[in-house]
Amino acid sequence: MPRTSTKSTKATKPAAKKPAKVYVFFNCDEAKSKTTMNIFYNHEVFKDTKASRKALWTKVEEEVAAGRVQVDDAEAAQKAILDGEPCDASQHLHFGEIVALDCH
Repeated sequence: MPRTSTKSTKATKPAAKKPAKVYVFFNCDEAKSKTTMNIFYNHEVFKDTKASRKALWTKVEEEVAAGRVQVDDAEAAQKAILDGEPCDASQHLHFGEIVALDCH
């Protein structure tokens, strides 16, 4: 007598893909008001990849070196950008903000 499977034969739906993220660095005023964030000033986006996160950290370092941005805790900002949520680095930046955008 042949064995019958007890497993369901229903087709499984593939898991929904998370939208890809990109990060944008903005120069801005101390209050981080949206009206001071100009996408055309720093017309770069950074993917959510290891290489792009390094490039984002380099961008922040360049802005600090040029005197356009101040950072109160460089180690925490670097860790957030390279290993965590890059937007969290914004709390350590003065005159700078990192914003995540979803790509579809």
